[in-house]
Amino acid sequence: MESSPRRDRPGRRSRTVPVPLLVPALIGLAFLLLPLIALLVRAPWRSLPEQLTSPEVWEALRLSLVCATAATGLSLVVGVPLAWLLARTRFPGRGFVRALVTLPLVLPPVVGGVALLLAFGRNGVVGQWLDAWFGITLPFTTTGVVLAETFVAMPFLVISVEGTLRAADPRYEEAATTLGASRFTAFRRVTLPLIAPGIAAGAVLAWARALGEFGATITFAGNFPGRTQTMPLAVYLALQNDPAAAIALSLVLLAVSIAVLAALRDRWMTAS
Repeated sequence: MESSPRRDRPGRRSRTVPVPLLVPALIGLAFLLLPLIALLVRAPWRSLPEQLTSPEVWEALRLSLVCATAATGLSLVVGVPLAWLLARTRFPGRGFVRALVTLPLVLPPVVGGVALLLAFGRNGVVGQWLDAWFGITLPFTTTGVVLAETFVAMPFLVISVEGTLRAADPRYEEAATTLGASRFTAFRRVTLPLIAPGIAAGAVLAWARALGEFGATITFAGNFPGRTQTMPLAVYLALQNDPAAAIALSLVLLAVSIAVLAALRDRWMTAS
């Protein structure tokens, strides 16, 4: 008795890849990997320790880490409540507000830097009052670097936390309020522990984005060594005078990016 041909189960992935899809897929993969491979091949591995311990590079590394961490902390303070507002409340124009929150994701960073100057510059909408009333000047300062990085990084945190809040069951929070807890207490004691993994993932993503920020930083804060020159700005400057130092800093940023992907693989990548 002949056995009938075996049929693949529904949902089973096909192992046969059509050539018209395979060829462009491999070309796309090669296009993405080749620059990274070239960076590794041309890296000055012998002089790398010396490059990374030079005072200029170390100062840029230190400033980048400090500013990215401060920007992430600021994003957490205002971004988590904003994500809760978008996910848990209904108000007129909520969709429009969400679009504005995500706008920095698609806005060219240089445009973001110009917008920050118009808002917080010495003659800006808010900056003129900060300067006149409190003597606070934000552009071309380390604080300006933090603000620029927060502007471009916070949407990543808000999107991550909002998605986690929408996936979390709101009935736990409602049950806490029926037992006498205030909305804030219910959020702090019930909701916050539930969404902690989403907050952590968003914070890591925001930190990595802040660490790699270039356009808004150089436009709003300038490129002053020891004060506003972060790693991306140092790479840009070193590429003109010392390519070996530029490659060394690029390797550091590449390592950070790989570490972020490794930290987020369980959240953003599915198992094969």
